[in-house]
Amino acid sequence: MSTTITEVHARMILDCRGYPTVQVDVVAGGALGRADVPAGRSTGSSEAVELRDGGTAYRGQGVTRALANVNEVIAPAVVGRNAADQPALDRFLRELDGTPGKSRLGANALLGVSLAAARAAAACAGLPLHRYLRADSRVLPVPFVNLINGGKLTSNDLDFQEFICMPVGASTFSEAMRMASECHMALMEIVVSRYGKLAANTGDEGGFATPIVDVREALTVLREGVAAAGYADQMVYALDCAATHLWDAARRVYTVAGKEYTTDELIAFYGELVRDFDIVSIEDPLSEDDWDGWVAITADLGAKGVQLIGDDLFVTNPDLVQRGADLGAANAMLWKVNQIGTLTEALVAADTAFRNGYGVQVSERSGETEDPIIADLVVALNAGQIKTGSPVRGERTAKYNRLFQIEEWLGADAVYAGHDFRRPTALAR
Repeated sequence: MSTTITEVHARMILDCRGYPTVQVDVVAGGALGRADVPAGRSTGSSEAVELRDGGTAYRGQGVTRALANVNEVIAPAVVGRNAADQPALDRFLRELDGTPGKSRLGANALLGVSLAAARAAAACAGLPLHRYLRADSRVLPVPFVNLINGGKLTSNDLDFQEFICMPVGASTFSEAMRMASECHMALMEIVVSRYGKLAANTGDEGGFATPIVDVREALTVLREGVAAAGYADQMVYALDCAATHLWDAARRVYTVAGKEYTTDELIAFYGELVRDFDIVSIEDPLSEDDWDGWVAITADLGAKGVQLIGDDLFVTNPDLVQRGADLGAANAMLWKVNQIGTLTEALVAADTAFRNGYGVQVSERSGETEDPIIADLVVALNAGQIKTGSPVRGERTAKYNRLFQIEEWLGADAVYAGHDFRRPTALAR
């Protein structure tokens, strides 16, 4: 069957925050592939450039320039190319842009075409995207379920960005989501009874935007919700600290809940939290610029089995992941396709992480859409872990619901990562 691209078209849609973003259609071999491009609020400085319009429309957040670049520049250039040759297509897109950070055409323009082409090629092959991308895809991920929000994701004063429960004790993905949903229900009752009805409002990723300021209080309340749901023995916990936003580079100190910490003091604080709250994974515990600190925390907490995830540190860039591995900084990467701008580059970043013994956590962005593509991508990678928010709000549940479908499609071949979420390679055999 032909997989030649015959049509490419981009349109504007709205993400879950009401901001414009890009949706792209690619037709190849008569099959339609469609992909939405998510956007982040908490971003690393080395991310590929998301092209926005500036000006007054949508308060500068419009994407008409990116849409024009797809429809007027990229479309005529890629029509006639093979959608099934993803590396060649993505290489051509990068060359067409011609800048290191994809600033001419925009990473949001390039990524929409890249992902939509992959979907079109999978449709031509008659396969779900995860199986099209990888013939042995079968690992269902542990959901990192964000139940309490802070940082840039909310309007509260809680400095750390995400407080997460992980149902590692489940035997299947479906069971894991039942546990997570019941914990969310139980936690809502506790939050409302303790802090009032307004505390049940949610942040960008669906977690409760409580008036809590103290990190320990947030973890205590989260643990109480899990216990109330009856899953204390089957859950462990994770944090996303987004510490770049807590870092004063000039003075080389972090500020958390009004208290200043040196790097060493903050590492010691994390050690206390790990000990007291069964935390097994911490994302961005330190700033993207604090490389020496990353090496130190990896030698300390990483050696004790804690997963230390670089998000702002790595921005899904294979060169930065390799730098981290060479230095001994972090032991896992956050994987967001829009940080790098094409599917192929993101796959190379994941492969770089795996080859160096790093975990790979597939992640959404705060500005998500109903497109569930990362559900297929996490299974295609056999990555074993996904972070896509709370089990509420359509842009979040779309990913979980797609994973239910994949689990059903895989049938007896499906395996849940569980306690092996960081290195599920053996499960894929």
